[in-house]
Amino acid sequence: MVTFKDIEFKSHPVGDGAHGKIFFPNGYGLSVVRFKVPGGYTYGSYTNDVTWEVGIIKGTPKKWELCYDTDITDNVLAHQTEEDINKIIKHIIRLPNEND
Repeated sequence: MVTFKDIEFKSHPVGDGAHGKIFFPNGYGLSVVRFKVPGGYTYGSYTNDVTWEVGIIKGTPKKWELCYDTDITDNVLAHQTEEDINKIIKHIIRLPNEND
């Protein structure tokens, strides 16, 4: 079972934060990001060390884009906890193959 703990995080390229992505065989994935400064560029912050901004993505590690047309959401999801993200991962894995 894939969970939040399986996401590999790196420094965010545009600020003092972290960004992780994970991809699934159905062509969908998850982008998870937050910044260390209050009022940073995302709906997640290190100030409370618990919430993340989450986006559903389509593609591959080399070429991906945010996806706004799933039954999960039509936007990014703000202030998501690890538990919330684990639920989102379960939902993404159940989406039909994006390439069909």
